[in-house]
Amino acid sequence: MSGNRGCLANSLLFLVIVFIPVLGHIIETIMVFEDDHSPAGAILWLIVIWAIPFVGPFLYLLFGQRGPRRVMFGQPSYATYQQPYQQQQRF
Repeated sequence: MSGNRGCLANSLLFLVIVFIPVLGHIIETIMVFEDDHSPAGAILWLIVIWAIPFVGPFLYLLFGQRGPRRVMFGQPSYATYQQPYQQQQRF
């Protein structure tokens, strides 16, 4: 019975150490291409993200994104939403 535990532990270890970070790197790569970086800047950020496994994605999230995101998942952000101009009534 103890032989099966090793297999499960190895599978969970693979999931945590390999699969989840690779999935995060793929998501960050998509984020780099969606931001308006120059081609050289995009290549540089991709090198940083993929060459420095655990620190690179955090560096991009902290320093690489440009300005506030206005639309995420097709929804406008409430933080950047401005009320339409309304005329004030004078009495």
